[in-house]
Amino acid sequence: MDTSQQLYESAATGWRRGLYDDVKRTFRAPVVNWIFRTATANDPEFTRYAWGQVKPVFETRGFARFSVQYRDAVLSALDVPAYRPSAVDLSPAEFAELRGQLATFDVVAPRLAVLFETMDRALHDDHEPTPPDERWATRPFPDWLDRDRGSPPSMVETPPDALDETLAAIRAFHGFDDDSLPSIYRCLAQWPSFLDALWADVEPLVESDAFETARRDTADLTDAFVSSTPYRPRLAPDDLRGVGMDDDAIEGVQGLFRRFNTGPVETVLPALPAFAATVDAAGERSLG
Repeated sequence: MDTSQQLYESAATGWRRGLYDDVKRTFRAPVVNWIFRTATANDPEFTRYAWGQVKPVFETRGFARFSVQYRDAVLSALDVPAYRPSAVDLSPAEFAELRGQLATFDVVAPRLAVLFETMDRALHDDHEPTPPDERWATRPFPDWLDRDRGSPPSMVETPPDALDETLAAIRAFHGFDDDSLPSIYRCLAQWPSFLDALWADVEPLVESDAFETARRDTADLTDAFVSSTPYRPRLAPDDLRGVGMDDDAIEGVQGLFRRFNTGPVETVLPALPAFAATVDAAGERSLG
């Protein structure tokens, strides 16, 4: 897979645009994440088939239950700072936009965690879940949860030079060995004063035992949920051969999802609810 290729929402037409609409509706977030844009650009038929297989996992109360537990595991472990607009040199309008975009990342964090883990296991024929015999496991996702919370993220292509030191520290913490940055930081780079203040305050926190606890607990929750999904996506190599994929294409998608299920993502995703909480944009922590 050529990870430099992406099909952006604005360029998607026909069923591809419809698939993007479905991803946003199912994920309850106004964004089509990088993984979908890249997979669709490289192998649209695989993406359509794979989404049809994995989508039901996100439509249950069991997933809703996991998503709030994921957020609570992060915020229970961390004592995050809280900011007001004047403290980070933003106008009220800028701060409101920042809050909306961070809310979107807060929504997608548990969804991406489950997507990466489920796809990685299923593509390697290592997903044999044992679902609980509980009503919540297969009940529908609650209509009210995470509804209309976020705003579409915007991102900078080239962060301002003033952020060089901060971004170098961010890359070092997450383990990026090049100039790449995940979407969250390209988003926050729109507000350099906020990103500088945020990282100065949270760098000691994310390097602490408390963040390691949050990382471990969210990983355990993800493992437990994926190991008990009530639906089993048919994405093993033999399944993909059955829908016309050759071995090179199968290895390509296996590599893509293995790459995004390991490494920096292990610390990037748990950070998202924490960042949202600093501006009071984190969502529910229980189903009530």
